[in-house]
Amino acid sequence: MPKVKGEIKIAIETCKGCELCVHECPQETLAMSEELNQRGYHFAVVQDESCTGCTNCALICPDGAITVYREHRGKKTPVAKISDVKENITFTIDGR
Repeated sequence: MPKVKGEIKIAIETCKGCELCVHECPQETLAMSEELNQRGYHFAVVQDESCTGCTNCALICPDGAITVYREHRGKKTPVAKISDVKENITFTIDGR
């Protein structure tokens, strides 16, 4: 069975640098930047291409700053994104 390839997109200006995503990533794909965003926080960054699209980072992010994509037959589709975190938390996960 081929290894699943994932990709992570981080909304840098939304990230508050809590590091929860870094600790939850089983592949150690994420790290904290040395730079600061406009709000003065160190933000999460992708440090290598080891992501399998497990969605742990997006699900644990309290600010909804992470979207995870999985590559399926050459097409990347979002599989986990938390949105509207100001009042109601809504998330979707691909049922595969």
